[in-house]
Order: sequence, then C-alpha cells, then structure tokens
Amino acid sequence: MKEIKDGALFISDAHDNAKRDGFYQFLKKIKNSKDKPPQLFLMGDMFDLLVGQISYTVQQYQNTIDLINRLSKEIEIIYFEGNHDFNLAKLFPNVTTIPIKKQPTLFTFHNHTISLCHGDIYEEEHYLRYTKIIRNPFLLTILNIFDNSFNNFLSKKILLKQQQKFICRKQTFFHNFIKQKLQKYDIGDSKINFVCEGHHHQNEEFIFESLRYKNFSSFACDKSFYKISFTDKIIFKEL
Repeated sequence: MKEIKDGALFISDAHDNAKRDGFYQFLKKIKNSKDKPPQLFLMGDMFDLLVGQISYTVQQYQNTIDLINRLSKEIEIIYFEGNHDFNLAKLFPNVTTIPIKKQPTLFTFHNHTISLCHGDIYEEEHYLRYTKIIRNPFLLTILNIFDNSFNNFLSKKILLKQQQKFICRKQTFFHNFIKQKLQKYDIGDSKINFVCEGHHHQNEEFIFESLRYKNFSSFACDKSFYKISFTDKIIFKEL
C-alpha cells in the first residue's frame, strides 16, 4: 500500500468546462506557490468530459492537461479516474492514474488504512456494464473517427448537456444509501479504518461503528478542497 503524506491535498468533481475554469486556476495557484503540497489527489470527474481516445475532448482541455503534467514533475499526483474522465494514462505520463477496475485503492496514513475511490463503484449491474462498455478502447477509437467525421458533433453535444446540468443537489437518505453501499466493501479483511469517495457531491462525513466515511464536496459547487493531517485521528480540513 502506498502512503499518504502529511499535508496532501484532495480535490474532487471539479467538472471543468468552457464556462467553469476553477480547476485550472486551482492548479495554477499550486504551481506558482512556494509551499507546494507533497501530494495532490485528484478524486475524479475533474473535467466534464475527458476521454483519452476522444481527440476533441483532449483538445478542449489541453491547457489544463499541460499544467497537470508540468506540476507532476514537481509533486506527486494521484488521479482516480471518474465517470467523466477515463483512459487517461497516456495523457499524464508522470501521474499515477487509477482506473475504475483498480478502485477502491488502499493507502496508509499514520498506521490507519484509508480506502480511496472516485465513488462510482458497487453500483447496480446495468451501470457496471455501461462503465465497462464506454471504456473499451476499440469502441472509443471508432467513436472518435465518427465524431471527427461530423465536426465533433457527439462530443460537443455531450459537453453542452453537461454544462446545463445542475450538479449540486443534496441527496435525500444519503446516510442510508452509504450504509448499504459499505456492506459491499471488503472492510474486515482489509482492516479499513476510513472510506473516502467523491462522485456524490454531498460533503458529508459519517461514523458507522469503528468505520469512518467521507464524501468529498464537489469543487464545482463550492470550490472546496481538503488538506489531510493527523492529531489523535485523521482530519480532512476543508479549505
């Protein structure tokens, strides 16, 4: 298991698009800072749509991609792929990219085991089949040819639809939803102390007996990100 370092930053669900460039500005501040964090965890859905094989989406975010790559030469960056950004390894050669099939991933922090993932795991079977299909490299290559042949109609349509979505809605019964979801985690055998996810945009933290659960806020909603530290327990300080 890899180790999380004191002072590491966590940011989730920035959903960067043509009208929302907060993620780029966030990265720029880190790049220009004299006091950089030792690690940066990108918890997925950092872009409204970024797919490694879809050239139009790469072009739209090239400035941010380049900035991440420059920053990755100075600090360690761990990128958990989400349902809006995936098949990214070739775009970020110095970044540790973690695809959905390797999530959740276990890390250690002050002798505690933390499970990290974007959050779109352990869903219903039809959703899991969908996520597998849309990540198929061959299918995406064909889609890219089709997209380029029609002036990137498909990519533009998806990106426009994403811009119009309201993504900051509070979920009713979120506590019960998470309680049931955690039953699918391998908690006991892995000796997990803390489960952290993005994806749901709820900015909630729960305690279930000896297990803590943290759902990160969506940066797109409130510009929140987190700095990890430890006193007598693990603390994610919202910044």
